[in-house]
Amino acid sequence: MKVLVIGSGGREHAIVDALAQSPEVTKIFAAPGNGGIAERADLVPIQVDDLTGLKEFANNERIDLTFVGPELPLSKGVVDLFHKHNLPVVGPSADQSRLESSKSFAKQFFRANEIPTAASVECSTPTEAYRVIESSTWPIVIKADGLAAGKGVVIAENIDQARSTIRQFMESRSLGEAGSKLVIEEYLKGMEASFHVFADATDYQPMVAAQDHKRRFDGDEGPNTGGMGAYSTDTILSPEQHAAVLSRIIEPTLKAAKSYAGVLYAGLMLTTEGPKLLEYNARFGDPETQVILSRLKTGLLDVLVDIAEHRLSSRKL
Repeated sequence: MKVLVIGSGGREHAIVDALAQSPEVTKIFAAPGNGGIAERADLVPIQVDDLTGLKEFANNERIDLTFVGPELPLSKGVVDLFHKHNLPVVGPSADQSRLESSKSFAKQFFRANEIPTAASVECSTPTEAYRVIESSTWPIVIKADGLAAGKGVVIAENIDQARSTIRQFMESRSLGEAGSKLVIEEYLKGMEASFHVFADATDYQPMVAAQDHKRRFDGDEGPNTGGMGAYSTDTILSPEQHAAVLSRIIEPTLKAAKSYAGVLYAGLMLTTEGPKLLEYNARFGDPETQVILSRLKTGLLDVLVDIAEHRLSSRKL
């Protein structure tokens, strides 16, 4: 099989490495890839948001399966475009990807489907945001509504930090359009965990849990980042927490988000009241993928083919 992996990060390097283990893979392409990926795959100079270029390459090269790594092409509708041209691809549609690409949409979805999450308020103007923080209990979490490559979440310890964040995101547009709306939510106490599942529009299979180091400095200090490293063990979630995540978070989501196919990544906070959902990503996490796929003994290609052919339940991970 000829496989195309869209993306250029450590996450995509891990995906390519996992796919290269399959004897059925005859050729791997990565668009645009990176220097490490070049040891395993042919690099294609097409950017992840060049949907037409990606579609034409997959068509001309007769790619048997495409896997989408990052969130940007998913939010722009690369899966919809590939499906329109009958090109095999694994990933959610642009509409389904709104669980990640719009924080305000996601919070409304959580509330509508009674998924445990932090209390929050959506703000469309700086005036609304300033009004919300005047009556807040500290700390609070301020999130840019749109995609911000892991840079759109700030834990504000006091009102001065909150005002500064609102100015940067909404008035100075430091994140572009991503910060034109904000979600301001309560700060949840507990341990964070990352929980991924494979889904094929009718069924799902959970992967192992992981944790990433979010804060920039040692001792869990400093601002949040997109992730400074990760690890995965079987002790991150207790059996009770694992069951609660599936029954109270994952299953209601997949039931409501009809026909979701691809990878769904839940960012969790393990509170004293049980696991609560911080956010969803519509793809593999980075850096969590690097440790999760190193633990996956089932061939990744087999799983992706099962997803594409809607028979994920036929194979136990």
